[in-house]
Amino acid sequence: MRDHLKVLGILNIVWSSISIAIGLVVLLVFGGLAGFLAATGVGSGDTGNSGGLMVAPFMAVIGVVIVLIICVVSLPALIAGIGLVRFKPWSRVLGIVISVLHLFNVPIGTALGVYGLWVLFQPEARHVLESGSVLPVPAEPPGPPFAST
Repeated sequence: MRDHLKVLGILNIVWSSISIAIGLVVLLVFGGLAGFLAATGVGSGDTGNSGGLMVAPFMAVIGVVIVLIICVVSLPALIAGIGLVRFKPWSRVLGIVISVLHLFNVPIGTALGVYGLWVLFQPEARHVLESGSVLPVPAEPPGPPFAST
């Protein structure tokens, strides 16, 4: 079960890192588009109307808002993934909440959410996370510890 918890943590870290990287690309696209509109004055015709200068700040603000939304959604999954990899007790509850939210992100998020719920609702996973990754020592088989020959 420890392996499943580590895999789930790594998958959450990777998934949230990809989301944050996509958010940064969106920021670059909107920022570049805003800069392009402001520099070229697109929209200005013979009338002297500089529509590009008016639209550029809005494009930049839209890009920043999109990145903030993506980061607010992705950072809890990143934190849960780090907690699962380190077998922190609080990561189980956060992982369950994140897994439920992943279910709405079809198709990859749904698969990650189902896997996360399956792993985190296992009694062994609960025991591992509550004990801080310390597994119980298996009982020795009955019989004498040393065989005489």
